Amino acid sequence: MPSLNILSGGAAQGLVGSVAAKFKKQTGFDITGAFGAVGAMANKLREGTPADILILTSALIATLVKENLAEAASVKDVGRVETALAVRDADPLVAACDATNLRAVFLAADAIFVPDTRNSTAGIHIAKVLRELGITDEIASRLKIYPNGATAMRHMAESEAKRPIGCTQATEIIATNGIKLSGALPKGCDLVTVYTAAVTRSAVHPGETQLLIDLLTATDQAALRAQAGFLDPL
Repeated sequence: MPSLNILSGGAAQGLVGSVAAKFKKQTGFDITGAFGAVGAMANKLREGTPADILILTSALIATLVKENLAEAASVKDVGRVETALAVRDADPLVAACDATNLRAVFLAADAIFVPDTRNSTAGIHIAKVLRELGITDEIASRLKIYPNGATAMRHMAESEAKRPIGCTQATEIIATNGIKLSGALPKGCDLVTVYTAAVTRSAVHPGETQLLIDLLTATDQAALRAQAGFLDPL
């Protein structure tokens, strides 16, 4: 069975999964590859990992175009994704209307589940927010760091902690069974990331890849993107 190879930020995994059956019906192609921290995915491409399609942050796609690793003419924004808080399905929602309240939410948690704080978009931002809130050292023993947001959220869903909290991109929270979205980070601590798709310069199936990008970004797929946690591009 033919397949397209994808290298994508974890934020887009749920959305890609939701169109996979339709794409296969149209083209006969499966979608295979890796989802994870965007920096790690970009490095996989640089190291020669086969890939037809990329879905990474807009800034990183622009860099890969300059590095002659992605086709400039193929670039399309998929949508914006908020970094947000998560709780388990059985736990009450938490409110974080400002930085002071967010600080209290983190301090009240006995386990804080986050993605890679060096290579993932949300993880890098969360580490910065914790520093700005002045609680990095205080919560260090409670910080549970995983390679990407999806993995962090799965572990949170299975956690036996009494008061766990998760923080990653909204799309990864929505796509994970056992947890629920508890709102975006408050103003001043917030992060909204634009995710962008592109065909790689080494794509084996560039035509089918462009069809997948068109499917992910089509006007009539707006409701599906919203359901997955994507806001429309500005």
